[in-house]
Amino acid sequence: MLTQEKTNEIVKKYGKTEKDSGSPEVQIALMTERIKYLTPHFADHKHDHHSKRGMMKLIGQRRRMLRYLQSKDEARYTTLIKELGLRK
Repeated sequence: MLTQEKTNEIVKKYGKTEKDSGSPEVQIALMTERIKYLTPHFADHKHDHHSKRGMMKLIGQRRRMLRYLQSKDEARYTTLIKELGLRK
């Protein structure tokens, strides 16, 4: 689960300042951590469709945020996906 310490660590790493939680990089990194936390749950609980729907919504939200970042600043987009290990 995403604890307050883990959240603060992600904000410090990807944010422009220590309290910058609104930038696209920070939001995408937080969504990625939540997705990484939820993914193993579905290996054990194959019929948990309600939670799976929530995770799929989260993945879609992250995809839209990535598309926004790519349209605004390609360099920030490429560095972020390399750091998070999202694409090839």
